[in-house]
Amino acid sequence: MRSAIIGSATLLEGDALEHLRALAPGSFGALFSDPPYSSGGAFRSDRSQSTSSKYQTSEHRGLYPEFQGDTRDQRSYLAWSTLWMLAARRAVRPGGLGAVFTDWRQLPVTTDAFQAAGWVWRGLVVWDKTRAGRPQLGRYRNQAEYLVWGTNGPRKLAGQVADGVFTHCVDKRKRHIAGKPIALMRDVMAIMDGPVLDPFMGSAPIGLACLELGLGYLGIEVEPAYFDIAERRLREAAG
Repeated sequence: MRSAIIGSATLLEGDALEHLRALAPGSFGALFSDPPYSSGGAFRSDRSQSTSSKYQTSEHRGLYPEFQGDTRDQRSYLAWSTLWMLAARRAVRPGGLGAVFTDWRQLPVTTDAFQAAGWVWRGLVVWDKTRAGRPQLGRYRNQAEYLVWGTNGPRKLAGQVADGVFTHCVDKRKRHIAGKPIALMRDVMAIMDGPVLDPFMGSAPIGLACLELGLGYLGIEVEPAYFDIAERRLREAAG
């Protein structure tokens, strides 16, 4: 397994749960994570398809590497999410923030896992992806994803106030099938302390936002192709 240090950012290749369990307790200021949702289908045959088949139209398939960990059913997703969120909470100092992305299908199970792992669930943040999202005739447009957020125990009422809705279009120049805008990550971290723990780094939008904000960062990525992409992007951004 590889690792890299780029300024205040540390990158680790490998399974998130294994790395999380090895971290020193209370060594991070916040958890900020975009895990695989495992939500691209109602049946096992749907979930077992490639991530490009589930999340991309035919004309865009092959643009990005596939990513791992997206084939779990609801029960296994709940068990796995509870395990990694528990390990991540132990690595975050008392009072630190935790924020985990999810979509509408996995919102209920994500909130269950978040609480089962010992986080104090305090609400939802909405990512409004705007009307640029693909419409379906006769249906409401699915133009939002969500952040389940809370704290590792009590947190003082102090500091600035952050918005609860962030409006950003999906980046047309993303480097990951499910990549999110760097500007969105930067806005979400307005009230987070570093270093920031990111167990599912992908193409490193959270890491790039940390670089801009001057926050320490630890990113973990199991897929070698995305580890390469993340390392290259951070080195280019760091100059």
